[in-house]
Amino acid sequence: MESVGSEEEVLFERRGNLGIVTLNRPKAVNALNAGMVKTMLSQLTDWAADDAVATVLVRGAGDRGLCAGGDIVAIYKDMLHGGTETAEFWADEYRLNALISHYPKPYVAFMDGLVLGGGVGISAHGSVRVVTERTRTGMPETTIGFVPDVGGTLLLSRSPGETGTHAGLTGAHLSGADALFLGLADHFVPSQSLPALAEALESSTATAAVERFAQAAPDSALAAQREWIDAAYAHDDAEEIVRSLRTLGDEAAAAADTIEAKSPTSVKVALESLRRVHGMSLEEALDQEYRVGLRCLAGPDFREGIRAQVVDKDRNPQWKPATLAEVQASDVEGYFAPLGERELGLTRLSSQLKETT
Repeated sequence: MESVGSEEEVLFERRGNLGIVTLNRPKAVNALNAGMVKTMLSQLTDWAADDAVATVLVRGAGDRGLCAGGDIVAIYKDMLHGGTETAEFWADEYRLNALISHYPKPYVAFMDGLVLGGGVGISAHGSVRVVTERTRTGMPETTIGFVPDVGGTLLLSRSPGETGTHAGLTGAHLSGADALFLGLADHFVPSQSLPALAEALESSTATAAVERFAQAAPDSALAAQREWIDAAYAHDDAEEIVRSLRTLGDEAAAAADTIEAKSPTSVKVALESLRRVHGMSLEEALDQEYRVGLRCLAGPDFREGIRAQVVDKDRNPQWKPATLAEVQASDVEGYFAPLGERELGLTRLSSQLKETT
């Protein structure tokens, strides 16, 4: 075993031909902050060019999950002080997501336990995505007045039928089997086998190692609901989707209740994001999500959502506007307007790299 350097909140080590990234904030379910993202971006870039590293593994410390998302308390404090740290954090995080999606070596992610928001970004863009019976994943951003990001809109837009739209608007926690169905993961491995799989990756190819431990996944509950999901979410208007869900009743009506409890602005912007992202590259999707994210930082609901869910924990956000009907099409359109000099520019950078290679 060779240590190649570590930061307290992210640990890096080499074992055989395997480079291991361990997110090391177990008390916060390994929530990502700016420092963690910067060090991951640097180390993964180095390993990409290191012939001694054949495979990379990303996992979380502790037993609660890979990663519960971005550190939204830090984002909340930055918003209160009118800072720029969140925009800089997202810029680095999205660059990391893009690097992972194009990584030149097998990138294995252990999506065990909680894998939410930013946790999806550092796992579901990888080439070998492993879920377990403990996996609880999803993009719950509309609950806190935000919109799916880290390339999540693109991932969900590619899910079967309208199941990705359902997952994005409701913010539902999904099982490992659901993640496989949605296209967010590739293999199901029992959690008790993960240590042995990690050891096998030290000397075996990723394909051979995973084949030794992968099993058939349980049935996906989301797949069983696809008929009513496809019917209700076929609309491009959030209010029409809610009406359709209520007409269908039972599980569909419960989904309508869930959506109506979210930030109305976030629901409409999330839906528009999912529709616009079809046919985009990941870089284009991340550029779009960055525009939307900066507009969310400037609006009232993101701050209010974090306050209600995480800071005061009263679970009683006061959304502005308070209903879907009050959110105008022009309001939604504004979230997608170009940022000028503040553009993230991943699409442009990707084009330049292709021209020089």
